[in-house]
Amino acid sequence: MYVLYYSQGACSVATQVVLRELGQEVKLIDVQQIDNFKAINPVASVPVLIDGDDTLTEGAAIMLHLLTKHKNALFPEKASERQQAIQDIMFANATMHPAYSRLFFLAQNINDEFVKQATLNKAAESINLLWHVIESQLTDKVFLGGDSPSAADIMLSVYSRWGAYFPVDIIIGEKTTQMLNAVQAMASFKLTDEAELQASAQ
Repeated sequence: MYVLYYSQGACSVATQVVLRELGQEVKLIDVQQIDNFKAINPVASVPVLIDGDDTLTEGAAIMLHLLTKHKNALFPEKASERQQAIQDIMFANATMHPAYSRLFFLAQNINDEFVKQATLNKAAESINLLWHVIESQLTDKVFLGGDSPSAADIMLSVYSRWGAYFPVDIIIGEKTTQMLNAVQAMASFKLTDEAELQASAQ
């Protein structure tokens, strides 16, 4: 059984969804219940996955570890398609995720409300450009991976919900919205949300 350290609504949601898609049992530990999480991960970020004697950090690295370890439909076997899937995962983790992280940083560190709103708006413009990139990739397919959801689709679906925390206009195209809705309607995604809600209520 895997052990996953998570934070409610954070990028660790994607790891949970993928674990469920892979049919793997997982014990969930909310980092808010850990006195010294930095002893587990010095940078105090989630997800952290315990796989036997190994402690794995960094969301994209954990995702690739799971997808290569377990046979699944989320990660193509054909070399060219697998390379595209890796590229999509890296885009989600290293490009889209930091773009949303700027919103959290700005909201927490700027006191002047006028300056805060102006900088949040600029950050949102950058995010909108990235969603436009995704929209253009979905011109002739339902998901980034083709006809079925990929790990990157799951990751992007998690990040897409973060915009609701801020007074900004995040513009997501029609086909991208359909993709995100389809992913969030997956049983594994709903089970993850329910598990986190139940844990937070305890």
